[in-house]
Amino acid sequence: MQRALVIIPTYNEIENIERLIGDVLTLAAPDAVIEVLVVDDASTDGTTAAVERLAQNEPRAHLLARDRKYGLGTAYIAGFRYALEHGYDLAATMDADFSHSPGHLPEMLAAVARADVVIGSRYVPGGGIRNWGLHRHILSGVANFLARLVGGLKPHDCTTGYRLYRTDFLRRLDLDRITSHGYSCLMELVFVCQRAGARIEESPIVFCDRRAGQSKISRGEIFRAFKTLWHLARLRCRGGTP
Repeated sequence: MQRALVIIPTYNEIENIERLIGDVLTLAAPDAVIEVLVVDDASTDGTTAAVERLAQNEPRAHLLARDRKYGLGTAYIAGFRYALEHGYDLAATMDADFSHSPGHLPEMLAAVARADVVIGSRYVPGGGIRNWGLHRHILSGVANFLARLVGGLKPHDCTTGYRLYRTDFLRRLDLDRITSHGYSCLMELVFVCQRAGARIEESPIVFCDRRAGQSKISRGEIFRAFKTLWHLARLRCRGGTP
């Protein structure tokens, strides 16, 4: 029986987090024991306290409370380190706003039997997106097109945060050298895993825009994503890794 840790970065997700943790922990996964780690960046809306209360009565719920807003990329790395230090076999990442349905996780757990990294993909047969406007479809499409063309990334969906990693593979990576702090970390992680020889598989998901709360993607994050692409393109040309 494998131990799987679902890492959920949060910043002001009080409207979603308790229900999401409950949904994840009630999943039927015959070959894995699922636990949750919330990595909270000093939320001001009560998210931290809510997770603390829940964890007091639920041993499979854990909290890593940070003292300020460090960013999504660093939350993933902190979660990976927690998974490695506490002996988990698998580490998943998932958004806190229900845009990533927990219902897709059992399929991803099945797929990881033949992969090192499983990407919950919107852009493979069976995947899709709901409740997006045209501008977000264009932005996502352009970002993934450039990630493949400029960065040399192979997956169809390089910007999704719904993923599952084998921790024995994560141990092979130098996590200290991941430089992206925000959403652009998603592309850099694919690049690093690909360069390390990961077997990467895409499992279809249907992405639904958040049910409640506010999006954390800003114009600054979009700018940093294109800056990261430029960085990856240079590394690709030199044959290096971040």
